[in-house]
Amino acid sequence: MSEADPRMLTLAQIDGELRFRSEEFERITATLLELDRHPGLTLIRRFPPTGVTERAWVPVREALESMWQDHTRLRTILEAARTVRGVRARVDDAARVELTRLLREGIEVSRTPIPMALRSLTGPSEQVLTAGPAETVHRMRSGFPRVAEFLDAVDAVNTRIMSGLVPIQDRVDAAGALAGELAEVQAGIADLLRRSATDPLALTPEEIDARVAGLDAMLKSRAGALARAAAIRADWPAALARARAGWETVRASAEHHDRVRAEVEAKISTGPLPPREILDAGLVARVDALAAGAVGELMAAQAAIDEASARVAAATELLQGLLDRRAELRGRLAAYRAKAARLGVVEDHEVLAAARLAEELAARRPCDLAAVTRAVADYQRVVGEKSGRKP
Repeated sequence: MSEADPRMLTLAQIDGELRFRSEEFERITATLLELDRHPGLTLIRRFPPTGVTERAWVPVREALESMWQDHTRLRTILEAARTVRGVRARVDDAARVELTRLLREGIEVSRTPIPMALRSLTGPSEQVLTAGPAETVHRMRSGFPRVAEFLDAVDAVNTRIMSGLVPIQDRVDAAGALAGELAEVQAGIADLLRRSATDPLALTPEEIDARVAGLDAMLKSRAGALARAAAIRADWPAALARARAGWETVRASAEHHDRVRAEVEAKISTGPLPPREILDAGLVARVDALAAGAVGELMAAQAAIDEASARVAAATELLQGLLDRRAELRGRLAAYRAKAARLGVVEDHEVLAAARLAEELAARRPCDLAAVTRAVADYQRVVGEKSGRKP
């Protein structure tokens, strides 16, 4: 550019451009520093990304590095321009030429060797790339949205997860010494945090919400166990006594079950009955051998006792139901006999025959409940027919 070149900036233009670019540089610097403190970038720097996040991060990292390189170039241009401009009221044409070059053409960005086959005999051996402030800022503006969008996405995942997990973790922490009872919940929290730290972009909002809800439900389901564990810790001797008493109750229930079973086998003809409950006779011994404070082991023993109690109760209820059905049929038969007497048909030979059959079947040991049911229903029908009334 010659001193007479009309493209050469006037001093007023130079000062205006320098002031504008300096203010622009300050805003860019503030934005980049804010970007450097972005929670998403902090997470990426602390936990090297993997998977989906790593693949997305590679071009973003390049764009971010390029922005900082351009920031350095822009600062270099402006510092050089300020040095040439100085504080003088006027500058000579040589300074104006240099300032115009800096503010328009900028500085050298790179040099690329030109292959011999592509050169001319008198041409350059290198291709020199320069960039001025306008081009540099434009390139930075172009790269910024991609970087910001990526970092915001990473931070959004982390924020969503933490907002869901913090209340759960607080409740786990509040369990104090009983937190060991929540190992499954703690493992789930750790796994979700690990995934969000290394590959947050692989997690969808729906998956995050489902995982958090699952952990919350798991924790709620353990609330009863935590309360029981707290009660055990508060009074260990009483907890042992309750376990022993529970075992004695189960043992007594099993003896009652055996008596009911023997009665059923004697009075009722049935198919194969469920096998008898075999109690773990060593369970109470293990309870007695527990060291003080072995909450988990005592809770497991108590659970085994409770399960055995439930199984014995269910088996007994099934057997008792058969005896109750037999008693019900005998009661119905007596009621129908009384009804036949009131209606004046009790001596009718068909009524008598139906009654004798039902009584005989009900009196058998063991009796066939299905046959007794049919005979009682038949007796009811005959009484109704002979009396002219509906059964």
